Formats: sequence, structure tokens, C-alpha cells
Amino acid sequence: MKKLTPLQIAVHLGAWFPLAWLLWDYVNGNLSVNPIQDITQRTGKYALILLLVTLTVTPVNTWLGFRQVVRVRRPLGLYTFFYASLHFLTFIGLDYGFDWTLLPEAIFEKPFVLVGLAALTILLALAFTSFKYWQKRLGKNWKRLHRLVYLAGGLVIVHFAWAKKGNLLGLAGDILQPLLFGLVLVLLLAARLPVLRRRASALRSRLARPRRGPEPASRLDQNIVD
Repeated sequence: MKKLTPLQIAVHLGAWFPLAWLLWDYVNGNLSVNPIQDITQRTGKYALILLLVTLTVTPVNTWLGFRQVVRVRRPLGLYTFFYASLHFLTFIGLDYGFDWTLLPEAIFEKPFVLVGLAALTILLALAFTSFKYWQKRLGKNWKRLHRLVYLAGGLVIVHFAWAKKGNLLGLAGDILQPLLFGLVLVLLLAARLPVLRRRASALRSRLARPRRGPEPASRLDQNIVD
């Protein structure tokens, strides 16, 4: 069994901390008068934050040359799906009590729920195919499939804005947090553009190139100096 690196340990501890914090608040009665809503909102926000953290892996590797971060990309993605699943299970389980007669109306008549379900479906596909077996089996299609993570990110942000009764297009309502998350997503997507990645790689190579010391003086120069 391979030993975990300090970065991997930090990622695992950091990913479990929000759940531990949520359970602590629940046990100690620190949630609001509507604890189910609190749990739903917090697990959803944790999933969104972890999704954005997952998307920072490639830019950090490309721009900073920190290759160790690539090893925590899959765990971060799986933790993202874990919290997204908790978010959905809280909604259908605690909020609707797994009442299958009410769930179709809740899902299909509320646009923000339908958008969230679409994002969860994408995350499910990405989590299921995140293992090396599927990477080998799908070949080049594996990368094409996993680029859908940006679509999932956009859907999650729209879901978040609608859940807060905000209008992103009309810039109305409680949209400050969704807009900030959306800005981060756009910047992460821009950082993956080939032209920017090439410039980042060139800049990193230039900075990593050892500086040449002063060339030794020629004999003529030495004679002049002497």
C-alpha cells in the first residue's frame, strides 16, 4: 500500500472537515429553526466549493509546475460527488421523506431542482469513470467526457442562484455569491485555454532556467585589467 503524501492527507482531512462541522452543529443544536434547509444548503455549497477546488488542479500544475497536485484530483472529484449526493439525498429524504408521489412534482416543476439533478448526473458519470480501468477503455473519449465537469460547474452555479431566488441574467435578487463562484469558474476555464497554457509553460521554463554566471575574461582582457 502506497504511503499518503502530506498533500493527500491534507486533502482528505480538509474534505471530511465540513461534514464533521455540520454534524457537530447538528448535535449541539447550532442549526437554525429549519435544520433540514441548513443541511441542504451547506452540503450543496460544500459540493460547489470542492468542485472549484478540483478544477484548480490543472491550472496549478500548468502555471506553477506543481505536479504533486495531480495526484489529489480524483479524490477531490469523488468528494465533490459525495457532498453533491448528500445534498440530493437530504432534499429527497429529509425534505420529502422519499415520497415518490411528491418527488416528480418537486423535481420537474421546479427548474432549479431539475438543473441541479442534471449537474448531479454529470458528476455521477465522472465519478464512475474516474478510475484507470475506464480511462484505458474509453481512450481519447475519456478526456472528452471529463471536460463536462465545466458544464456541471455552470449548472451548479445556476442551480445555486435559482435556489437563492436570484436572476443571474437580470442581475436581480441574491446573486452575489453565485456571481463570485461563477467568476472563479470562468477564470479557471480561461486558465485552460491553449494560448495561455503555452505562455505559462514558457514563462515557467524561463524562470526555471539557471542563470549563467559571468564569462571568464580573455587573456587580453586580463592583461588590460592587470
